[in-house]
Amino acid sequence: MAAHLDGAIHDGRHHMQVRVYYEDTDFSGIVYHANYLRFMERGRSNYLRLLGADQQALFNEAANEAPGFAFVVRAMQLEFLKPAHMDDLLDIVTKPIEVRGASITLHQEVRRGSVLLLEAKVKVAFVSGGQAKPIPKALRIAMKADQA
Repeated sequence: MAAHLDGAIHDGRHHMQVRVYYEDTDFSGIVYHANYLRFMERGRSNYLRLLGADQQALFNEAANEAPGFAFVVRAMQLEFLKPAHMDDLLDIVTKPIEVRGASITLHQEVRRGSVLLLEAKVKVAFVSGGQAKPIPKALRIAMKADQA
């Protein structure tokens, strides 16, 4: 996998590496639980960034169809399995499970090498003008294109 700031998409999964810094840990030296949410948010954002050959055109089309759009977390299930520590290199893995009219459900993992540290199921809704709206066709097609 080539090192890239935003990660890379391989076999329908987005992989992004994150280094654990002192600021990410609690008094016991392990990653504070809420910081995993930040790592996974970066993974989801970078996954969307890497979708499609021309992401700017993709988002311009979405903006025309649904002005002021945003993705918001609707639901999240987390299972903390093992702790991460300062200086660990983590792999944040994001994969779409289901793309529906106004939402996408993603499976996310936080790994240290081959060791699974955290597993999550995240449902993200597409909203415009404060209300759920159908995901624009261009985004829906790009997200489904990466499902394996």
